[in-house]
Amino acid sequence: MRMSRLFARTLRDDPADAEVDSYRLLARGGYIRRVASGIYAWLPLGDRVLRKASEIVREEMDAAGAQEMVLPIIQPLELWQRSGRDGAYGPLMFRLEDRKETGFCLSPTAEEVITSLVSGELSSYRDLPVNLYQINWKYRDELRPRFGLLRAREFLMKDAYSFDTDVDGLRLAYKQMYDAYTRIFERCGLTFRAVEAQSGEIGGDINHEFMAVAAVGEDDFVWCRNCDYAANVEAATRAAPAADLPSVVPVMEEVHTPDMPGIALVANFLGVEPSAMLKCIAFEVDGQIGLALVPGDDEVNEYALGRALAPRSVRLLGDDDFAAHPELPKGYIGPNHPSASVVVADEVLVTRPGPWVTGANRVDHHVRNALLGRDFNVDTFAPLATVTTGDACPRCGAELSVDRGIEVGHVFQLGTKYAEALGALYTDESGEQHPMVMGCYGIGVSRVIAAVAEEHHDEHGLAWPRAIAPFDVHVVALPGRGDAGASVVAAAEQLCAALEEAGVDVLYDDRDASPGVKFADADLLGMPVQLVVGAKGVGRGVVEVKHRKTGERTELPLDDPPAIAATVLGR
Repeated sequence: MRMSRLFARTLRDDPADAEVDSYRLLARGGYIRRVASGIYAWLPLGDRVLRKASEIVREEMDAAGAQEMVLPIIQPLELWQRSGRDGAYGPLMFRLEDRKETGFCLSPTAEEVITSLVSGELSSYRDLPVNLYQINWKYRDELRPRFGLLRAREFLMKDAYSFDTDVDGLRLAYKQMYDAYTRIFERCGLTFRAVEAQSGEIGGDINHEFMAVAAVGEDDFVWCRNCDYAANVEAATRAAPAADLPSVVPVMEEVHTPDMPGIALVANFLGVEPSAMLKCIAFEVDGQIGLALVPGDDEVNEYALGRALAPRSVRLLGDDDFAAHPELPKGYIGPNHPSASVVVADEVLVTRPGPWVTGANRVDHHVRNALLGRDFNVDTFAPLATVTTGDACPRCGAELSVDRGIEVGHVFQLGTKYAEALGALYTDESGEQHPMVMGCYGIGVSRVIAAVAEEHHDEHGLAWPRAIAPFDVHVVALPGRGDAGASVVAAAEQLCAALEEAGVDVLYDDRDASPGVKFADADLLGMPVQLVVGAKGVGRGVVEVKHRKTGERTELPLDDPPAIAATVLGR
């Protein structure tokens, strides 16, 4: 491809709305252009990257036994109503009506459509298992699209769905997809971790997110420095620390703590560590007041609280709620408040029942020496605290670390939720009907591109891994202004032809531009290898080779295209 004909214009300045490096560099390099908030056009260079990544996904899915198909982007809203997810997605879903006022939506995902389709095609245990996938555009009406491709309203996604007769079959399909995802992200050049996660709107029990490690990631994840434990911060737990308990705990006593509704203020005033205080967080559960108890140096994980009280609905109280409940003295609530219908405590209280400093249930007062079982009681123990760096791993006890990441994939064991709602049944050997057991497996292909760009760039531009680079090599011709210009152009074009004959994808900078502009664009666009054909090199019969990732430079004979091709292709 000649750059003089390429539909791409590099930009010297960053886009005004660029918040992250991936969007900044992809826009400057002419890979994408913003059309509207969260909606982007993929220009020829960007489309080549997208196709490369899609082909890696396709190869690994096919190798794992999945079959590719294409599902409609416009889906009947009635299917979503049958599954009950139309309300769960709420304003995230793009909705529309046809001229007959029939409701439709733009697909945010495809569980409903694929389940309905399979229910009409397969009916016997002999038809199963089956795994179907597509690579297609998805739509979610994000309230605040940001970070370019990382939080877009239109995105390319690979979604796969497995159908089995039993849980054992689901587990096998899940393992096959998990392993395929590992190979996909390795081939794309990502540093990633598979973490235990929440299921969100998709549903299901067991699920894992694949997180590309990135400082700009929107999600925190926890990982162990010693074993393979890793989890999204929403799902992460920790080992309860051992506690040295005093043989005698004095009687609980009230202390005047004027204008001290916060942990730090009270701890400093009473000369104790924040970890010696018991934080009591008020929440609403099915219209009643509850309390969540964690040590003062911890925060309540709202998702963990929801798990502990499922299937009841849980919501932490805000300022408006406290205004409506004057009997709840914010900042001074104790674990024995009479309004609490349920008390949930972090598991640390099992091994450390007290003594605690905590609220006295009236403004400007706390208590010392509060003891579980004597001064207050707990209805449910659960891992409530949000895990932080330095907490103990729940598996091996080593220190945990918290990092940020970009979710690039998610795999779910769905079970029978959708099959039951949409009538995907099979008949067994005895003639009895059962719901199919499903799994669902998604990869954000366009997100993968952004994640790779976040990881593989420097101050000069992108540095693509060869597997998804739009071209294998960037040939830069520097004919200059002298008589040798024609021979340089001829040598560059002969080299390009020979490389293409050897199966190398070539981007050829044949523009009438200065060497500085050409070198800057080559670094910005980020092909894995640059070949510089200049007058001095042609005079000596060599081409300069620059490896974009490392900056390493070597020379190779111009008359040995096979050696040059082998270097470009990493053979």
